[in-house]
Amino acid sequence: MSEICLAGTGGMLPLKNRFLTSLYAEYNGKAILIDCGECTQVALAQHGIKISRIEIILITHSHADHITGLPGLLLSIGNCSRTEPLDIYVPDSAEKMIRNLISVCGQLPYEVNIHTLPDDIPTTFTADKVDSMLTVSTLPLVHSVNCIGYRLTQAKKPVFAPDRAKSLEIPVKYWKVLHSGGTVTLDDGRTFKPSDVVKENRPPVTVTYVTDTLPIPSIVDFARGSDLLICEGMYGDLSKKQSMNDKGHMLMQDACIIAKDADVKKLWLTHYSPAESEPETYYDTLHEIFPEVTISHDGEKTVL
Repeated sequence: MSEICLAGTGGMLPLKNRFLTSLYAEYNGKAILIDCGECTQVALAQHGIKISRIEIILITHSHADHITGLPGLLLSIGNCSRTEPLDIYVPDSAEKMIRNLISVCGQLPYEVNIHTLPDDIPTTFTADKVDSMLTVSTLPLVHSVNCIGYRLTQAKKPVFAPDRAKSLEIPVKYWKVLHSGGTVTLDDGRTFKPSDVVKENRPPVTVTYVTDTLPIPSIVDFARGSDLLICEGMYGDLSKKQSMNDKGHMLMQDACIIAKDADVKKLWLTHYSPAESEPETYYDTLHEIFPEVTISHDGEKTVL
């Protein structure tokens, strides 16, 4: 089970009624945070998020509205008595800036491990510190600086069939091993595989996070079939299309078209311009393009 919270929905600068875009995804008590702009820790606190559960921070790019909250958050996590290492994943091009930024924290009571990700080719890694069945995939985006999108995929164990295990006279102590994908050999020499005691496979749960980019075609394949796509929509005014493209951003309508083409289940819009004070104005138009669109607000939550 994953608990998702969009802590903020703004772009460029925090407002009194809208924090900067950041995503908190919790899996069985451990969490990933994507991006950490100014005041992100305040937004998390307001939405009842326990920052002590954050094990991994993923950074999309080096612009201030996505990273300048890191020092404060790291210091606050230290005040939660953390001693275990924390991992931060950043695009190659952002490593130096991130290291310089967090240097202002001084001596933290835990180690911060910075891992770089290629910002010119896709990559995938397992988020073991959060969940051994959780993988993180990246996609190079097109912005004014190198930027990457993230796809979080949590595999699900198949449905266990205790009646089958009982009929095969497999001791209960081996059930967990089989359900977790292991093979067991009993004292009588019989060997059993997971397929012997499961009913059916369950589809994974996928959350895709894409912001600060042109609406490039590769996003469609990257987000395809996602349970939830979180995508930027700076404006809903079509007259802003050219200026947004010039700055490496997309409109709300662009996000809806991507969601439709990618056949995602739900779309949350985010990263609104500070000048876009009432994004709800465009709901009817957006709903016509993609019915399962949500004009997200700070603190938007769901369980997947």
